Amino acid sequence: MKKLLLQLLLLSACADAFSQQTITRYLSGTDKDHTVQWDFYCTEGRKSGSWTKIAVPSNWEQQGFGTYNYGHDKVKANEQGLYKFQFASPALTGKKVFIVFEGSMTDTKVVINGKQAGPVHQGSFYRFKYDVTDLLKPGGKNLLEVTVDKTSANSSVNDAERRNSDFWVLGGIFRPVYLEIVPETFIDRTSINAKADGSFLLNVFARNLKGNETITAQVQKLNGQNVGAAITVKANPTADSLQLKGNFNKPLLWSAEFPNLYKVIVSIKNKQGVVHRIQQKFGFRTVELRVNDGFYVNGAKVILKGTNRHSFWPETGRTLSKSVHLMDARLMKEMNNNAVRMSHYPPDQEFLNVCDSIGLYVLDELTGWQAKYDTIVGHKLVKELVLRDVNHPSIVFWDNGNEGGWNRGLDNDYALYDPQKRTVIHPWEKFNGTDTKHYPDYNYMVKAAATGQEVFFPTEFMHGLYDGGAGAALDDFWAASMKHPHSAGGFIWAFLDEAIIRTDKNGAYDADGNHAPDGIVGPHREKEASFYTIKEIWSPVYIDAKPIDESFDGKIPVENRYAFTNFNQCSFKWKLVKFPSAKSKTTAAVVQAAGSPAVLNLKPGEKGALNLGLPASWKQNDALYLSAYGPDKKEIFTWSWAIQSPVAPHNNTAPANADAVKITETANSLAVKCDGVSYYFDKATGYIQQVVKPAGTVSLSGGPVLAGVHTSLKQFAHKADKAGYVVEANYEGDAPLHIKWTFTPGQPVKLEYNYAQQGDVSFMGITFNYPEEKVTGLKWLGRGPFRVWKNRLKGQQFGVWHKAYNNTITGETWGYPEFKGYHAELNWAVIENKEAPFTVYTSDKNIYLQMYRPAREQAALSNNNVEPAFPDGSIGFMTAIAPIGTKFQSADVMGPQSQKNHADGKPVSGTLWFDFTN
Repeated sequence: MKKLLLQLLLLSACADAFSQQTITRYLSGTDKDHTVQWDFYCTEGRKSGSWTKIAVPSNWEQQGFGTYNYGHDKVKANEQGLYKFQFASPALTGKKVFIVFEGSMTDTKVVINGKQAGPVHQGSFYRFKYDVTDLLKPGGKNLLEVTVDKTSANSSVNDAERRNSDFWVLGGIFRPVYLEIVPETFIDRTSINAKADGSFLLNVFARNLKGNETITAQVQKLNGQNVGAAITVKANPTADSLQLKGNFNKPLLWSAEFPNLYKVIVSIKNKQGVVHRIQQKFGFRTVELRVNDGFYVNGAKVILKGTNRHSFWPETGRTLSKSVHLMDARLMKEMNNNAVRMSHYPPDQEFLNVCDSIGLYVLDELTGWQAKYDTIVGHKLVKELVLRDVNHPSIVFWDNGNEGGWNRGLDNDYALYDPQKRTVIHPWEKFNGTDTKHYPDYNYMVKAAATGQEVFFPTEFMHGLYDGGAGAALDDFWAASMKHPHSAGGFIWAFLDEAIIRTDKNGAYDADGNHAPDGIVGPHREKEASFYTIKEIWSPVYIDAKPIDESFDGKIPVENRYAFTNFNQCSFKWKLVKFPSAKSKTTAAVVQAAGSPAVLNLKPGEKGALNLGLPASWKQNDALYLSAYGPDKKEIFTWSWAIQSPVAPHNNTAPANADAVKITETANSLAVKCDGVSYYFDKATGYIQQVVKPAGTVSLSGGPVLAGVHTSLKQFAHKADKAGYVVEANYEGDAPLHIKWTFTPGQPVKLEYNYAQQGDVSFMGITFNYPEEKVTGLKWLGRGPFRVWKNRLKGQQFGVWHKAYNNTITGETWGYPEFKGYHAELNWAVIENKEAPFTVYTSDKNIYLQMYRPAREQAALSNNNVEPAFPDGSIGFMTAIAPIGTKFQSADVMGPQSQKNHADGKPVSGTLWFDFTN
């Protein structure tokens, strides 16, 4: 009997404790990977006209229903989705039950047991809920019916979100649906203003309070340890909200560098105990936009290094998961982003939670892509936006629409619900003390730095269409931005390629031509070259990695570009390495020495020198690597320097029984046989025609040609000399060119060339032809593994690299790193092919290897800004290469590094060695 009584008491206590908490019961799944099947009927398009099943949450297009539309489509589908789902009633005695929709596209009518739960909700990206307590059947089954219109009955909602928006327009209940069960007296919501000085303000919005109750707030660390004493106020049943105030001594502050979080336990109590209890995470921090000054966090000036992020996954559209949110935030941090703009709608709540915990500054945005909500629906949606997101310390600005999608009548609404009074901005406009100009060219940046008074941070810049804008020209742009006395950084467009996998096209990717392939990472977060360029330029440990020369003393100039972190909280490691030869089967460097420099006490904004303490033998190595790690022990960036200059290959590359050089000549051609390999020249052009080995032919031909310059053969000659045999060609035309081949038994074939060129040119160098269909791969010593442009050289490491041939076209395929393009700081390259691999060496500094011309998705061909110049030849050895522009700007307006190369008429000379004997 005692045992039974004890069990009953324990059950009663557990029930009481359970009843004190808000209970969340999911009717749908929780994310893209955890869904629940509901009954579904689509009115038009694919799989329409009959009841079936659909995963919830989801976008119905990705489940095979309806019609795909991008925002720019002139004609859009207007199907409805009808949903049904049965669920059991929760216990209703002494409870209130709300049904909550985290997001539904777009007009959503909710009916329970035949009765409408509330007004039709309009607006796709906002949380809404209804009190359904009186609609439920106690202890019985309930029928939930939801009608979702893909387009809205409100014209302004369509204008802002769907009609002309520059993103995919999808349909469906795409975020979770759940029941929220609370006591009759309950805490509806809170809003917090916890400042850097330790002051704490908590607004509690409670419902159905009694006069004998109190509200208590206890601040805790996330591990549950109490911080300070509890704060208590007496309930006031007539008040809409109650304020609780406190002060805390030296709390750990929240910033993107140190995202310290706390939680507050808020309780309604009476004499019997706790009536209702919730908890809310928050951070102590103060954000300020100081007019004519800058953006400040906790009293320190902060530069926002941000990207624009769509909430998107190729297979599931806008239905995401915590793993996707965490992946994106971690990639941003890895790329040395400290900020993210929500483009162009509020994200999933879980992404903001991740930003709070991992440390990212957030611009939270009301939807309005170049068109605005009307004032009636806008008031409702601003309220829904701010009430949901107000307590996230990561949010530092509210964006009231985008690019003209600003309803100015809503500007003052945000402060109604936000006790922090965060600044409201109009992205693209000079407004409220900010200049957020979109896609400024370089001259605008320079002018703004010289004359601008507003706090300057473009909320979109460096449009990353295909392989260009995100990283190309960023070095110049960022340098100009840092000269602005009121700079607050900027936000690159965009973080990811918004390419959807079409369920109506056998799983093909679709980025709507050149509208959506504009990310730094691909649709599945494949890293493009610009990822690493940005990582270096935005590194808070800033190093201008100039080449090492004889004057190098082991000290590296550094600048602290953190806002809060001293370099003594970071760590650094260096290593000296030697590289394998071109004939080696490995690409791995061998570490000869490694170490860590002494701790450097360098405060934010200060400059100094990092003394590596290298051994006296450092010059005997091939390269120096230096890695920096933040307080979280994660890599900030690794810089690399070549120590040795490119050198000629070693002798004795041919078999010991090599034959002497032999000459075969006809009226049209010359053949030089050396070390068993025959080299054929066309006497009419002076170009090499092919290389024939005992095992087969190597189809190298058509060169060397002076890239981009018209020349004609003036003289072709050949003769024996003390080195072996020499073939020479002289060309005249737009620029004189002299070519000299030297064949020496036991050594690679030596090619010397010199030319004199004048004028502004896209590229300079010599090229050859080799059939692309025969190439299988490339191994090289130089910068890699990604291709470069004249205005996007940073981010690559010096080393031995290998990649197989691919024809990657951003917007269609994402097999990175791309094979074709320019490759920097070449020392040697092995051209792997189906005939016979051959190796080319150079002893010249700063030679670029050109491998073919990158392919382009057809829509890009109409945009010359991102179609930079390439030589006609397929394999080139260049002393200068072309820059690339962005979607909206040609390269020539993007800054000094984006200009054409100036050839001043001075002689340019170079030397290559070709080894076909491998």
